[in-house]
Amino acid sequence: MNLLNIISKIEELDVEAADKYSFYSRRNLIKFGQKALTAAAVPTLFAATANQAFAQAGPSQAAVDVLNFALTLEYLEDEYYRLALNTANLIPAADRTVIAQISKHEVAHVVLLRGALGAAAVAKPTFKFGDSFSTYQKFLGLAQALEDTGVRAYKGQAGSLINDKSILQVALQIHSVEARHAAQIRRMNGAKGWIGTAGNAPAAVYAGEEATMQATIDLVALTGKSAAAVAEAFDEPLTKAQVLAIAGTYIA
Repeated sequence: MNLLNIISKIEELDVEAADKYSFYSRRNLIKFGQKALTAAAVPTLFAATANQAFAQAGPSQAAVDVLNFALTLEYLEDEYYRLALNTANLIPAADRTVIAQISKHEVAHVVLLRGALGAAAVAKPTFKFGDSFSTYQKFLGLAQALEDTGVRAYKGQAGSLINDKSILQVALQIHSVEARHAAQIRRMNGAKGWIGTAGNAPAAVYAGEEATMQATIDLVALTGKSAAAVAEAFDEPLTKAQVLAIAGTYIA
Protein backbone atom coordinates (compact mmCIF):
# COMPACT_ATOMS: atom_id res chain seq x y z
CA MET A 1 0.00 0.00 0.00
CA ASN A 2 1.55 3.36 -1.04
CA LEU A 3 0.97 5.65 1.93
CA LEU A 4 1.79 8.83 0.02
CA ASN A 5 -0.81 8.00 -2.63
CA ILE A 6 -3.40 7.32 0.07
CA ILE A 7 -2.62 10.64 1.74
CA SER A 8 -2.95 12.43 -1.60
CA LYS A 9 -6.40 10.93 -2.12
CA ILE A 10 -7.51 11.95 1.38
CA GLU A 11 -6.27 15.49 0.80
CA GLU A 12 -8.09 15.67 -2.55
CA LEU A 13 -11.36 14.96 -0.76
CA ASP A 14 -10.61 16.90 2.41
CA VAL A 15 -8.40 19.96 1.86
CA GLU A 16 -7.98 20.42 5.62
CA ALA A 17 -6.78 16.87 6.18
CA ALA A 18 -3.11 17.81 6.41
CA ASP A 19 -3.86 20.31 9.17
CA LYS A 20 -6.30 18.11 11.08
CA TYR A 21 -4.05 15.06 10.89
CA SER A 22 -0.63 16.70 10.80
CA PHE A 23 1.06 13.65 12.28
CA TYR A 24 0.60 11.80 8.99
CA SER A 25 1.39 14.69 6.64
CA ARG A 26 3.76 14.12 3.76
CA ARG A 27 6.38 16.24 5.49
CA ASN A 28 6.22 14.26 8.71
CA LEU A 29 6.00 10.92 6.92
CA ILE A 30 9.17 11.69 4.98
CA LYS A 31 10.87 13.20 8.03
CA PHE A 32 10.28 10.29 10.35
CA GLY A 33 10.10 7.54 7.74
CA GLN A 34 7.27 5.21 6.89
CA LYS A 35 8.44 2.80 9.58
CA ALA A 36 7.29 5.33 12.17
CA LEU A 37 3.76 4.23 11.32
CA THR A 38 3.21 0.63 12.31
CA ALA A 39 1.35 -1.75 10.04
CA ALA A 40 -1.48 -1.83 12.57
CA ALA A 41 -1.69 1.97 12.78
CA VAL A 42 -1.96 2.64 9.06
CA PRO A 43 -5.45 1.19 8.44
CA THR A 44 -6.76 2.77 11.64
CA LEU A 45 -5.35 6.12 10.59
CA PHE A 46 -6.81 5.93 7.11
CA ALA A 47 -10.16 4.65 8.33
CA ALA A 48 -10.45 7.65 10.63
CA THR A 49 -10.38 10.00 7.64
CA ALA A 50 -11.92 7.75 5.00
CA ASN A 51 -15.38 7.93 6.53
CA GLN A 52 -15.39 11.73 6.36
CA ALA A 53 -13.77 11.83 2.95
CA PHE A 54 -16.22 9.35 1.45
CA ALA A 55 -19.11 11.20 3.03
CA GLN A 56 -17.98 14.41 1.33
CA ALA A 57 -17.63 12.58 -1.97
CA GLY A 58 -21.19 11.29 -1.63
CA PRO A 59 -20.81 7.54 -2.25
CA SER A 60 -23.77 5.95 -3.95
CA GLN A 61 -25.92 3.34 -2.29
CA ALA A 62 -24.46 0.86 -4.76
CA ALA A 63 -20.99 1.68 -3.43
CA VAL A 64 -22.13 1.24 0.17
CA ASP A 65 -23.62 -2.13 -0.74
CA VAL A 66 -20.36 -3.22 -2.39
CA LEU A 67 -18.31 -2.13 0.63
CA ASN A 68 -20.57 -4.07 2.97
CA PHE A 69 -20.33 -7.07 0.68
CA ALA A 70 -16.54 -6.76 0.81
CA LEU A 71 -16.64 -6.28 4.57
CA THR A 72 -18.54 -9.54 5.01
CA LEU A 73 -15.84 -11.39 3.07
CA GLU A 74 -13.10 -9.70 5.07
CA TYR A 75 -14.87 -10.65 8.31
CA LEU A 76 -14.86 -14.23 7.05
CA GLU A 77 -11.16 -14.31 6.22
CA ASP A 78 -10.19 -12.43 9.37
CA GLU A 79 -12.05 -14.92 11.54
CA TYR A 80 -10.65 -17.90 9.66
CA TYR A 81 -7.01 -16.93 10.12
CA ARG A 82 -7.59 -15.74 13.67
CA LEU A 83 -9.05 -19.11 14.70
CA ALA A 84 -6.32 -21.00 12.87
CA LEU A 85 -3.57 -19.10 14.67
CA ASN A 86 -5.27 -19.85 17.98
CA THR A 87 -5.58 -23.58 17.25
CA ALA A 88 -2.78 -25.44 18.98
CA ASN A 89 -0.39 -27.47 16.79
CA LEU A 90 -2.21 -26.61 13.57
CA ILE A 91 0.23 -24.34 11.73
CA PRO A 92 3.85 -25.53 11.43
CA ALA A 93 6.42 -23.16 12.88
CA ALA A 94 7.96 -22.63 9.44
CA ASP A 95 4.67 -21.26 8.07
CA ARG A 96 3.34 -19.42 11.09
CA THR A 97 4.97 -16.07 10.28
CA VAL A 98 3.37 -16.01 6.83
CA ILE A 99 -0.09 -16.93 8.11
CA ALA A 100 0.22 -14.37 10.90
CA GLN A 101 1.10 -11.66 8.39
CA ILE A 102 -1.86 -12.53 6.17
CA SER A 103 -4.04 -12.38 9.28
CA LYS A 104 -2.76 -8.87 10.03
CA HIS A 105 -3.68 -7.81 6.51
CA GLU A 106 -7.22 -9.12 6.96
CA VAL A 107 -7.56 -7.21 10.23
CA ALA A 108 -6.40 -4.07 8.42
CA HIS A 109 -8.98 -4.59 5.68
CA VAL A 110 -11.78 -4.95 8.23
CA VAL A 111 -10.68 -1.81 10.08
CA LEU A 112 -10.50 0.18 6.86
CA LEU A 113 -13.88 -0.93 5.51
CA ARG A 114 -15.63 -0.42 8.84
CA GLY A 115 -14.08 3.02 9.11
CA ALA A 116 -15.19 3.96 5.62
CA LEU A 117 -18.73 2.71 6.18
CA GLY A 118 -19.17 4.12 9.66
CA ALA A 119 -22.68 3.51 10.98
CA ALA A 120 -23.64 1.84 7.70
CA ALA A 121 -21.27 -1.09 8.30
CA VAL A 122 -22.92 -4.50 8.59
CA ALA A 123 -22.43 -6.49 11.77
CA LYS A 124 -19.99 -9.37 11.83
CA PRO A 125 -21.80 -12.68 11.27
CA THR A 126 -21.14 -15.85 13.21
CA PHE A 127 -19.03 -18.24 11.18
CA LYS A 128 -18.66 -22.02 11.08
CA PHE A 129 -15.72 -23.84 9.54
CA GLY A 130 -16.48 -27.47 10.29
CA ASP A 131 -13.37 -29.62 10.53
CA SER A 132 -11.15 -27.20 8.60
CA PHE A 133 -8.79 -26.92 11.55
CA SER A 134 -8.44 -30.66 12.09
CA THR A 135 -5.36 -30.86 9.84
CA TYR A 136 -3.05 -28.31 8.30
CA GLN A 137 -3.84 -29.57 4.81
CA LYS A 138 -7.57 -29.01 5.34
CA PHE A 139 -6.83 -25.53 6.68
CA LEU A 140 -4.78 -24.67 3.58
CA GLY A 141 -7.43 -26.13 1.29
CA LEU A 142 -10.15 -23.85 2.61
CA ALA A 143 -7.77 -20.89 2.88
CA GLN A 144 -7.03 -21.30 -0.83
CA ALA A 145 -10.72 -21.46 -1.68
CA LEU A 146 -11.51 -18.37 0.40
CA GLU A 147 -8.64 -16.33 -1.03
CA ASP A 148 -9.41 -17.29 -4.63
CA THR A 149 -13.07 -16.46 -4.03
CA GLY A 150 -12.16 -13.09 -2.54
CA VAL A 151 -10.05 -12.11 -5.53
CA ARG A 152 -12.81 -13.00 -7.96
CA ALA A 153 -15.39 -11.26 -5.77
CA TYR A 154 -13.61 -7.91 -5.79
CA LYS A 155 -13.12 -8.20 -9.53
CA GLY A 156 -16.82 -8.84 -10.02
CA GLN A 157 -17.85 -5.69 -8.15
CA ALA A 158 -15.37 -3.22 -9.65
CA GLY A 159 -17.85 -2.09 -12.30
CA SER A 160 -20.36 -1.09 -9.63
CA LEU A 161 -17.86 1.44 -8.27
CA ILE A 162 -17.06 3.18 -11.55
CA ASN A 163 -18.80 6.36 -10.38
CA ASP A 164 -17.23 6.25 -6.92
CA LYS A 165 -13.57 6.53 -7.84
CA SER A 166 -12.19 7.01 -4.33
CA ILE A 167 -13.94 3.88 -3.13
CA LEU A 168 -12.92 2.02 -6.28
CA GLN A 169 -9.28 2.81 -5.52
CA VAL A 170 -9.58 1.41 -2.00
CA ALA A 171 -11.30 -1.73 -3.31
CA LEU A 172 -8.56 -2.26 -5.89
CA GLN A 173 -5.84 -1.78 -3.29
CA ILE A 174 -7.42 -4.51 -1.18
CA HIS A 175 -7.99 -6.68 -4.27
CA SER A 176 -4.31 -6.69 -5.23
CA VAL A 177 -3.24 -7.72 -1.73
CA GLU A 178 -5.84 -10.49 -1.69
CA ALA A 179 -4.41 -11.72 -5.00
CA ARG A 180 -0.97 -11.92 -3.38
CA HIS A 181 -2.48 -13.84 -0.47
CA ALA A 182 -4.10 -16.26 -2.89
CA ALA A 183 -0.86 -16.91 -4.76
CA GLN A 184 1.06 -17.45 -1.53
CA ILE A 185 -1.51 -19.80 -0.03
CA ARG A 186 -1.75 -21.75 -3.27
CA ARG A 187 2.01 -22.32 -3.29
CA MET A 188 1.95 -23.38 0.35
CA ASN A 189 -0.80 -25.81 -0.62
CA GLY A 190 1.37 -27.33 -3.35
CA ALA A 191 -0.43 -25.62 -6.24
CA LYS A 192 0.67 -23.09 -8.83
CA GLY A 193 0.33 -19.45 -7.84
CA TRP A 194 -2.40 -18.94 -10.44
CA ILE A 195 -5.72 -20.69 -10.98
CA GLY A 196 -5.56 -23.68 -13.31
CA THR A 197 -7.83 -26.70 -13.32
CA ALA A 198 -10.11 -26.93 -10.32
CA GLY A 199 -8.96 -30.42 -9.39
CA ASN A 200 -10.54 -31.43 -6.09
CA ALA A 201 -11.41 -27.84 -5.16
CA PRO A 202 -15.06 -26.78 -4.68
CA ALA A 203 -16.58 -26.39 -8.14
CA ALA A 204 -18.44 -23.19 -7.20
CA VAL A 205 -15.18 -21.41 -6.32
CA TYR A 206 -13.74 -21.96 -9.79
CA ALA A 207 -16.90 -21.79 -11.91
CA GLY A 208 -16.11 -20.12 -15.24
CA GLU A 209 -12.34 -20.23 -14.85
CA GLU A 210 -12.09 -22.49 -17.89
CA ALA A 211 -13.04 -19.56 -20.15
CA THR A 212 -10.93 -19.13 -23.29
CA MET A 213 -12.88 -16.22 -24.79
CA GLN A 214 -11.92 -12.68 -23.74
CA ALA A 215 -13.75 -9.64 -25.12
CA THR A 216 -15.38 -11.95 -27.71
CA ILE A 217 -11.93 -13.05 -28.93
CA ASP A 218 -11.17 -16.76 -29.17
CA LEU A 219 -7.66 -16.74 -27.74
CA VAL A 220 -7.02 -20.43 -28.42
CA ALA A 221 -7.61 -19.87 -32.13
CA LEU A 222 -5.71 -16.58 -32.11
CA THR A 223 -2.64 -17.72 -30.19
CA GLY A 224 -2.48 -21.41 -30.98
CA LYS A 225 -1.96 -22.11 -27.29
CA SER A 226 -3.81 -24.80 -25.36
CA ALA A 227 -7.14 -24.09 -23.73
CA ALA A 228 -5.54 -24.69 -20.32
CA ALA A 229 -2.77 -22.16 -20.96
CA VAL A 230 -5.22 -19.53 -22.16
CA ALA A 231 -7.61 -20.07 -19.26
CA GLU A 232 -4.76 -19.75 -16.74
CA ALA A 233 -3.77 -16.39 -18.19
CA PHE A 234 -6.97 -14.68 -17.02
CA ASP A 235 -8.91 -14.53 -13.77
CA GLU A 236 -12.67 -14.47 -14.16
CA PRO A 237 -15.03 -12.47 -11.93
CA LEU A 238 -17.73 -13.95 -9.73
CA THR A 239 -21.13 -12.33 -9.30
CA LYS A 240 -22.33 -11.25 -5.89
CA ALA A 241 -24.87 -14.09 -5.91
CA GLN A 242 -22.16 -16.65 -6.66
CA VAL A 243 -19.92 -15.32 -3.91
CA LEU A 244 -22.69 -15.20 -1.32
CA ALA A 245 -23.60 -18.79 -2.16
CA ILE A 246 -19.99 -19.81 -1.45
CA ALA A 247 -19.57 -17.66 1.66
CA GLY A 248 -22.98 -18.66 2.98
CA THR A 249 -21.65 -22.16 3.53
CA TYR A 250 -19.55 -20.77 6.37
CA ILE A 251 -22.09 -18.42 7.95
CA ALA A 252 -23.92 -19.94 10.90
